[in-house]
Amino acid sequence: MSSNPHRSALLDTWTETSSHVFNSVLEANRAAFAAFGVNSDDEEAPTSPPRERIEPDEDLPEWSIERTADERTELGVGDRIEFTKTISAEDVRNFAAASGDTNPLHLDDEYASETRFRGRIAHGTLVGGLISAALARVPGLVVYLSQDLEFHNPVRIGDRLTAEIEIVEDLGNDQFRLTTQVKQGDEVVIDGEAVILVDEQPA
Repeated sequence: MSSNPHRSALLDTWTETSSHVFNSVLEANRAAFAAFGVNSDDEEAPTSPPRERIEPDEDLPEWSIERTADERTELGVGDRIEFTKTISAEDVRNFAAASGDTNPLHLDDEYASETRFRGRIAHGTLVGGLISAALARVPGLVVYLSQDLEFHNPVRIGDRLTAEIEIVEDLGNDQFRLTTQVKQGDEVVIDGEAVILVDEQPA
């Protein structure tokens, strides 16, 4: 079957032009989505890093919070708070920069693959910080007095974790003893206890 060079050239030109128009429309749509705070590839994905979106006493949409008391005066034994988030590679990098803990176990895939963990893991203190995030949702102004931690299992980048705190003792003078755990599903990765003081919020 004979080919038509003129038709082939037209087809090539049409394909190139169509591809350019399609890509331009795609980029325009992405820009429009971004302007309205929506990620066109994944509607639940954040449009900018958490540090650029965080505001005092607010929650990001990718976090989940549950609590049984909404007022400081209601706090008592049995009250619980859960804080859930996914540990990202950015979380690990930011924590390494903020803390100075640049252990390659947390930052270098090749190095970490040769360790007992067979891959990168999150800093234990970063994961323990989810307990602090849960405590920040206690109604009132929370002052950390003490915290004991036991690390049971490593946490991988991409793991979705829940910090669970529960008041187990009213110590008087607005102080409470709590159990503190971080879980991945039903698996406990960090276990411990804390003591906090809950002041009134500033006027």
